[in-house]
Amino acid sequence: MIRYLHTDPWRIIQKGFNPKHQRSSESIFSIGNGRFGQRANHEESYSGETLQGSYVAGVYYPDKTRVGWWKNGYPEYFAKVLNSTNWIGIRVWVDGAELDLASCQLIDFYRELDMRRGLLTRRFSAIIGDGKQVDVEAMRFCSMSRDAQAAIRYSVTPVNFSGVVRFESCLDGDVRNHDANYDERFWAPVDQWAEASSGGVVTRTRKTEFELAVAMTHTLNRESVWEAFTSQARAACATEVRVPNGHSAVLHKYVGIVSSLHAPAAQAGEEAIRESLAARDTGFEAMREEHEARWASIWSTVDIRIDGDPEAQQAIRFNIFQLNQTYTGEDARLNIGPKGFTGEKYGGSTYWDTEAYCLPFYMSTKPQQVARQLLIYRYQHLQQAIENARKLGFTGGAALYPMVTMNGEECHNEWEITFEEIHRNGAIAYAIWNYIRYTGDHRYLCEFGLDVLIGIARFWSQRVNYSEPRKGYVILGVTGPNEYENNVNNNWYTNYIATWCLKWCIEALDYVKTHDPKAFAEKALRYELNEEEERTRWMDIISRMYFPVLEGTDVFLQQDGFMDKEQLTAADLDPLERPINQHWSWDRILRSVFIKQADVLQGLYFFEDDFSAAQLKANFDFYEPRTVHESSLSPCVHAILAARLGYEEKAYEMYMRTSRLDLDDYNHEAHEGLHITSMAGTWMAVVQGFGGMRVQDNQLLFSPMLPARWEAYQFRVLFRGQVYTVFVDRTGHRVEVGS
Repeated sequence: MIRYLHTDPWRIIQKGFNPKHQRSSESIFSIGNGRFGQRANHEESYSGETLQGSYVAGVYYPDKTRVGWWKNGYPEYFAKVLNSTNWIGIRVWVDGAELDLASCQLIDFYRELDMRRGLLTRRFSAIIGDGKQVDVEAMRFCSMSRDAQAAIRYSVTPVNFSGVVRFESCLDGDVRNHDANYDERFWAPVDQWAEASSGGVVTRTRKTEFELAVAMTHTLNRESVWEAFTSQARAACATEVRVPNGHSAVLHKYVGIVSSLHAPAAQAGEEAIRESLAARDTGFEAMREEHEARWASIWSTVDIRIDGDPEAQQAIRFNIFQLNQTYTGEDARLNIGPKGFTGEKYGGSTYWDTEAYCLPFYMSTKPQQVARQLLIYRYQHLQQAIENARKLGFTGGAALYPMVTMNGEECHNEWEITFEEIHRNGAIAYAIWNYIRYTGDHRYLCEFGLDVLIGIARFWSQRVNYSEPRKGYVILGVTGPNEYENNVNNNWYTNYIATWCLKWCIEALDYVKTHDPKAFAEKALRYELNEEEERTRWMDIISRMYFPVLEGTDVFLQQDGFMDKEQLTAADLDPLERPINQHWSWDRILRSVFIKQADVLQGLYFFEDDFSAAQLKANFDFYEPRTVHESSLSPCVHAILAARLGYEEKAYEMYMRTSRLDLDDYNHEAHEGLHITSMAGTWMAVVQGFGGMRVQDNQLLFSPMLPARWEAYQFRVLFRGQVYTVFVDRTGHRVEVGS
């Protein structure tokens, strides 16, 4: 763990400036509004190590895949979330000396992310030039009430002198991605303009031709003359004022951000100007009040309160905050990238994380339409999933959903992920079932869901093969959720979820055929469904699927040959070699017994009603000691299952690991961006783990556990039009129904 942040129930606080933490802080203090987001880079110049990041949802670039040799069926590109026009820049000079936190003397430094109000604030005092001290305060937010607008207030106060302060506020579209293959440039300049106190930049992505327009306008609390200048993909407005000792020069910067996803490309520039001017006319304080009111409304339905454990309280709110500023559900073309608006790693694309981890959060805390949009996103990509499968040799409408995507095409550039981690198909089918179970929205199945399930069932039907020695069906050459074992045979989780998908598709066929025969007939014709033949094939696979087990026990083996490995536990590892993915060769990892994330346990979490308590206990006790949790998706599943087993200490340990994964940087990765999708797992660890929430017979059931370190906790969930508030303390628990 790396701990330098202070604990507060509603705020993330950094006191003192240490350059080695700068990139991690840029991730942790990131802000966004579902439409765009920004790493917590400094507004003023910073010559130290930094990862500048300004991101716009849905805008991407197909960076050519970089591999040593090509394989048939390999994706041609890896979709990149793009670092876009930097809109926060405000360079500052004091009597001719530029302010740079990497080179000036800092007396103190304070950074705060106010999660209740969605505000990022910095305050510091610096010695600049020949002993002159200035106090600086900067506040910014991405408006949650005006999703194309952002605002910055930047104040400079001379402390021991009177002098001239110069501001140069800029928009810089000449940016690069840190993770670009072949050092490609992703943006081409289209236009830039500036006059007096306003300006703008329009850029266009190469290949995909998204256009992004960013406009700015300014006010200053002192009379001044503005000058404006431009260069390629850059616009700047500058002014300087004399500021008496103890007085402040306060600059307000109002920004409009519009992409061609939300306006015709030819009009994006004009729209951005209108947005920035509307922000200026509203004013910083009024904009902030609207923004804070929107956050208050959000928190009224999503907050989880924990008494007696400030670190646990801060952590769950941090996770909930990031989820809400990453995805709002207002646009079915958007999804939830693993890093959200906090970094470039993983390309910012859609993974199976959405269906397995994020859907329950949005399903339980937002109007039903939000979760439905996430499922419609996959329905809209069905034809691309069929094409993805066709490229790999599958026929007849079999669908393989991509491991990583922006537009439905597979764009992951690692062989063992692209071709082998096919369990993602199962997660998408499971999400349809989970959504219908929770919401009761069977219309989704008739309108969209069955189409997806037929394609997925056809994929599994072709992906299995019959093994004569085993007298059953097997699935060869796969990678399960545990990516520390590649190209294995009969991964238990993959075999199980494949079988379950076939059962679910048969149930779905029966339901739609009975309840909406017209829709069934239309789909049967569209997808050339040979119901009798395909159903017979699926039933045969279901009845004769092979599952590896540890003989004489209730333990389901991860895959064939798992017991051939040296059976060590994570406790046997040298702490100096953790995380092993940063110290060991890949060959050594693959030959080891160590598990990156829940695999068999993922299946037991999904399908708990299929297994006994004894089976759950046997597998948890066997696999948890072998798991190093170097995937962000691992601890939450362990927390939930540990709570079900009554393992209070282990449940708490795993909850703290998942909830403070980024705040305490367990895996030494925070500098790359936050683990947004696993943050939904943190919510699950509280609500489904400690809260024991289940859906049975169309009703919500709760069987709460109160961790010893907590005095009480409470949470709210939405279920079929009703609000349920759960209170748990030392005297027991109660559930209130209604707002």
